[in-house]
Amino acid sequence: MTSSFPTAANNLSTLYEQDYYLWLETTARLLQEGQLSVLDVANLLEEIEDMGRSEKRAVYSNLKILLIHLLKYSYQSEKRSSSWLASIVEHRQRLKKAFKESPSLQPYFTEIFNECYQDARELASAETGLEIERFPVETPFTPEETLDSDYLPD
Repeated sequence: MTSSFPTAANNLSTLYEQDYYLWLETTARLLQEGQLSVLDVANLLEEIEDMGRSEKRAVYSNLKILLIHLLKYSYQSEKRSSSWLASIVEHRQRLKKAFKESPSLQPYFTEIFNECYQDARELASAETGLEIERFPVETPFTPEETLDSDYLPD
């Protein structure tokens, strides 16, 4: 089977800069056809590495947002809203889906949990107008509670 896509590696490298989507299609087709020697390996490796970083950034972001809303839910009980609750549910779902699709991200979740909490603590203070000291330095939530669909802070 012959491809109608560009096949010279230097053309692929140029294509990467000029039309990213076409580069993706071409690279996928070349992989399907087993034309490995023609691949733009440098850019392909960069994209694969970036995909891993992107997955980690998504875990970090979802966890931080989840922790912010758990803090707000806990420390501003008089202002609890359905949007806070919806955000808690949504970001739990996103994290659970990420772990289902990529179980190897779970150790990363544990690794960044405390760092995320510190960022969430700072943002929760900014969003609520409460002094940062109002929020405990040590997280009041365990990683398990954070992901538990039935858990809400008192």
